[in-house]
Amino acid sequence: MMHIRPLLFILLLSFTPILSAHELRPAYLGITQVDAQLFKVLWRLPAQGDLRLALNVHLDQAASPLSQPRAQISKGYYTEHWTIHHPRELQQLSIHIDGLQSTMTDALVWLSWLDGREQVIRLTPDQPEWTLDQPTSEFQVAQTYFVLGVEHILLGVDHLLFVLALILLKQNLRQLIGTITAFTIAHSITLAAAVLGYIHLPSAPVEAIIALSILLAAREAVRQRHGVFSLTSRYPWAIAFAFGLLHGLGFAGVLGEIGLPLGAIPQALLTFNLGVEVGQLVFITAALAVINLYQKLLKHWPEYAIRNREQYSFGEGGGIGIPAATVVAYTLGGIACYWVIERSLLVVFP
Repeated sequence: MMHIRPLLFILLLSFTPILSAHELRPAYLGITQVDAQLFKVLWRLPAQGDLRLALNVHLDQAASPLSQPRAQISKGYYTEHWTIHHPRELQQLSIHIDGLQSTMTDALVWLSWLDGREQVIRLTPDQPEWTLDQPTSEFQVAQTYFVLGVEHILLGVDHLLFVLALILLKQNLRQLIGTITAFTIAHSITLAAAVLGYIHLPSAPVEAIIALSILLAAREAVRQRHGVFSLTSRYPWAIAFAFGLLHGLGFAGVLGEIGLPLGAIPQALLTFNLGVEVGQLVFITAALAVINLYQKLLKHWPEYAIRNREQYSFGEGGGIGIPAATVVAYTLGGIACYWVIERSLLVVFP
């Protein structure tokens, strides 16, 4: 029995980067025209307590500041506001984000003119500088929001843990596809509704309920291993759909912070959602690959090393057998329980 523990350890290690990762929210630079040659600048960075990312905006000399930046830290963000003068309405404006090349995050640049023109550019550690020389194409907008969608789901730990909990439920491949599809349809509905302004809920209770959804799904996975089958375990697509509606509101929170270009709302919304789905499929594929690898290792492990092989084997349809699924489910439940308490306190004491 001692020889099987390394296999369980390998399984858990495969998810360690996901479980320990923090969502790398992008930095945001907004430049809005308020007069012929006058522009307001907003610079926003993710922050934890009094600490913020060591990123700074550098504009070329043609953009002369008319006021000193006013800085504050609130609700997990460091923000600066100031005003600049530019004689050519930002034409040939050079923007450089100092320090971006030393991070793992991106910076979203959004420029808006009085005549309704807008441009959205994504700066990365590999490309921290950009010169405004031509209008942003629809393809560039689509590409920017698609990448943001992929990054958000792959770095959004709570959403991935819920998907993992769904995978842990005893389901054959057809049932699993139906469950994931229900989750996808549900969060796509509320994502679009929230971004377009039809639904609005405070983020704190939404995040708390998202954590609760992980806890409940993990609990069902454990109960199944003990032979207890509830209505939820018989119809996993139903719980996936119900909680998917709330997860969609969580996705919408990101777009609410970033915003959508008024001239390309459908493209930006569609490509962000497609990015979320692609990222989700990547994660599901990776998780199933790890499960399959575990199954093969167990199958070829020396017979003398495992006396009760069936106890550790995979169930029908890809479900993990005891105790592997139980270990993972309890791990998810423990993380989710902590989040429920932490986020509930933020609801009571904002």
